Amino acid sequence: MTLTRSDLWSLEEYASRRQAFRAEVIAHKKLRNIALGPHATLYFEDRLTMRYQIQEMLRVERIFEAAEIEEELESYNPLIPDGSNWKATFMIEYGDVEERKVALATMGGIEQTVWVRVGESGEKIFAITNEDMERTRDEKAAAVHFMRFELGDSDIASLKSGESLFMGIDHGSLPGIYEVAADQRTALIADLA
Repeated sequence: MTLTRSDLWSLEEYASRRQAFRAEVIAHKKLRNIALGPHATLYFEDRLTMRYQIQEMLRVERIFEAAEIEEELESYNPLIPDGSNWKATFMIEYGDVEERKVALATMGGIEQTVWVRVGESGEKIFAITNEDMERTRDEKAAAVHFMRFELGDSDIASLKSGESLFMGIDHGSLPGIYEVAADQRTALIADLA
């Protein structure tokens, strides 16, 4: 379900609620961040994380005009899952800027190799990536990609009945397969109808 202006607090009200709301969102996000190795993480978005993002943008930019608030809603609402999918921000993270620059130069197309799989023998569901814009140029990858994983009815039913969940990367620079922890799996299942 998308967000509307009525879901948002005014700048003044948000200022008084921000500390408690921020703590709630940080706790919520802990179960929604899946590390795919030491340098790659999927940050799964939902209605709460997007509400927080919009509130923060309104606060930082001092936006209070209705038309500008609608623009923020239009920008962030597409990142809310709609019942048959997960939406995530995929980040390639290195603490050292030079190390990141060198690594990204070898990761062209990495976003096309990120997947989820329901069960040990299920089919890999590859991410639909960067629907807003192309982010890979030549052989160099961007550090941030937006992803959508479309799940079929049988995958959703299997997850809800307790099937395991795996995620991974098939790119030569950061390959790996990771089983999602039970509490994280439960948090992600909440996004599915």
